[in-house]
Amino acid sequence: MHITSLPSPYGIGSMGKSAFDFIDFLKKAGQTYWQILPINPPGYGDSPYQAFSTFAGNPYLIDLDQLVQNGWLKQEELDRVSWGSREDQVDFSTMYDQRLHVLHLAWSLSLIHISEPTRPISIS
Repeated sequence: MHITSLPSPYGIGSMGKSAFDFIDFLKKAGQTYWQILPINPPGYGDSPYQAFSTFAGNPYLIDLDQLVQNGWLKQEELDRVSWGSREDQVDFSTMYDQRLHVLHLAWSLSLIHISEPTRPISIS
């Protein structure tokens, strides 16, 4: 089962809590392996087998809840996005349009956090 098939309120499964929960389920069931499709960015036809890179990770698999926990996104920003009309299918057009926009927003907000001045550390 591919990671994108995991349940998610954001239109596609990610390497977030549901992936860890699934791993826990597999362990309890006595499984020792989880075979997944490649996790590189999909290429032509949204196929992981037509990848543009064998070294890059798929940005669709980034856990948006973790970005909220890190303070790089606000939950309200995620709630404003329409993640697709069917919970049982991934709408890759929506992922391309919405998810990449949200990830760009998180990236820009993370740069703001990084560029904020910090108080010098005093060593006594």
